[in-house]
Amino acid sequence: MGRVRYLLNVLGKNINMKNTITIVFLFLSSLGLAQNWTTDINNAKATAAEQNKPIVLVFSGSDWCAPCIKLDKNVWQSEEFKAFATEKLVLLRADFPKKKANALPEALQTANKALAEKYNQEGYFPLVVVLDAKGKVLAKKGYENQNAAKYVAELQALLQ
Repeated sequence: MGRVRYLLNVLGKNINMKNTITIVFLFLSSLGLAQNWTTDINNAKATAAEQNKPIVLVFSGSDWCAPCIKLDKNVWQSEEFKAFATEKLVLLRADFPKKKANALPEALQTANKALAEKYNQEGYFPLVVVLDAKGKVLAKKGYENQNAAKYVAELQALLQ
């Protein structure tokens, strides 16, 4: 704590200990619940193998698919899902935005298309695919309008 206070003083921020503790707590809390979505299947597989976790691959249309946007807002961004995912999952996203302003780099578009050819040939959005560390499909789940607690419970059941 002394180092944090020293750094804040050096930076010209003269704050009391209570505020320092609050800032440090909030920072550490955000680290613990940060989601680490990757867009690289090989990275996801390596992490899944290293941590002995399944991969949750999400196909979404972030700027045009209303159910995708709802799923992101109601589930992926919820504290309940973040806590569950941090402990139990490797998160992989394949996004297919349509607006020019949201266009992905060409290499990422190509990688996402390859993922879709392998795991989402039907073209469903959103689609959640649970994979093992080798990329084998364990389960698929489409969209259902449900809260984060119910969604997490269903994911847990799929992982059993």
